[in-house]
Amino acid sequence: MSTLKKYEFWFVVGSQDLYGENVLKTVDRHSQIMIDEWNTDPSIPCTLVFKPVVRNSEEICKVIAEANNAPRCAGIITWMHTFSPSKMWIRGFSALQKPLLHLNTQFNRDIPWDDIDMDFMNLNQSAHGDREHGFILARMRIAQKVISGYWKDPVMRERMGRWMRAAVGAFESRRLRVLRISDNMREVAVTEGDKVEAHIKFGWQVDHYGVGDIIRMVDAVTEEEIDAQMKAYMEVYDMATDNLESVRYQAREEVALRKFMEEGKFGAFHTNFQDLQQLRQLPGLAAQDLMRLGYGFAGEGDWKTAALCRIIKLMTADCQGGTAFMEDYTYNFDPECAMNMGAHMLEVCPSIAADRPKIKVVPLGIGDREDPARLTFKAKAGPAVLATIIDMGDRFRMIVNDVECQEQVHEMPKLPVAAVLWKPLPNLETSAEAWIYAGGAHHSVLSYSITAEELRNFAEIMDIEFIHIGKETEINALCKELTWNELVWKLKK
Repeated sequence: MSTLKKYEFWFVVGSQDLYGENVLKTVDRHSQIMIDEWNTDPSIPCTLVFKPVVRNSEEICKVIAEANNAPRCAGIITWMHTFSPSKMWIRGFSALQKPLLHLNTQFNRDIPWDDIDMDFMNLNQSAHGDREHGFILARMRIAQKVISGYWKDPVMRERMGRWMRAAVGAFESRRLRVLRISDNMREVAVTEGDKVEAHIKFGWQVDHYGVGDIIRMVDAVTEEEIDAQMKAYMEVYDMATDNLESVRYQAREEVALRKFMEEGKFGAFHTNFQDLQQLRQLPGLAAQDLMRLGYGFAGEGDWKTAALCRIIKLMTADCQGGTAFMEDYTYNFDPECAMNMGAHMLEVCPSIAADRPKIKVVPLGIGDREDPARLTFKAKAGPAVLATIIDMGDRFRMIVNDVECQEQVHEMPKLPVAAVLWKPLPNLETSAEAWIYAGGAHHSVLSYSITAEELRNFAEIMDIEFIHIGKETEINALCKELTWNELVWKLKK
């Protein structure tokens, strides 16, 4: 069963009293049949909840108010099986606080040519009932996702599932707490940002704690707790070092960080190698293993990327593939094989590893501390996305680049890090230019588990700008899009 089944989506079907009780009973029966089938389909990751057909403004207001206050409800899905006059939806939609998916579907697939009559027409009116519904949403400027198609169609169900993941991301975003250990890396611009606006827009509570708060937790970790963490490492990683004391210190840091975040209900955190004080090592293996467990992370004080990492991990908690904090490192400009290599000093999540990661201890060359233990591995091949969120001053912008991660055939004996090679779409030069024109950060989240469509849905729910770099991207068109967006977003303020 999908780990996302704990999230509910209420299926609210509209009609009116004009057609009689038998029609309303049929609408309810059809809705229940659809929900029962959807809830057994693996492409639908969350739980659909049946709600009796709504016939008037009072019933609509009641179900929307209940959905707003339901702790497990991540969104509402509406469908107009018959004709539901849209003025009766105004009061309810004025109070709507949950993401909205508007389905334009029909219980029957085909027109029953030999039997169709007015009774059939009165019952099956989605073709114009959903247009009435769409008008009031457009008129009220309410953000909605519209999906049209036959309810049994696998493509339609997959699109529903992708929207659900985005709504789950929005649901979790609004209750995310991010732990800032120290501040941003000095003189770096892109990791800065308006934390108050992020709290308003995304729901992120971004809280600073001094390194001393972490040091006290690290010092309090017991040898028994370290032993238990070392045992946990050996279950999922290979030990490729004799310097077990260094590994044990990472275990000590991980135990302390996990306790701190559990007690404070943090879902994501960042570190900063420029401010370690009495910490003997920058958290490397500790940060990597915490990411494997589902925490969001980013280095150098990058709280936005740490939050995005956590959200994507939650959106894809039931998926294979993996999601990791990432940084663009260096290019391979070979015209036959143009690629980008991503890595970080220590902290790339092992969920994207092609093989069982190895624990190594080697000098870091930055941070002026002991040699830290870290996981090294080559990343798996396959399609993925790179995503980042930047603060443009008057709005947040999400940038997503489709990439094809490559099998790593070369060894890098002098670079003991976890690394990823990818071919960005449409090609290295165009993608790099587009990313730079859009102001994309040097930090991102790499995910094999999600696509640009889910991230676009998330951006639309959160009402932030979305820029997609993919196989169709052309620089002149992208620059025009950025220019028009400047005007549009200024008008939205």
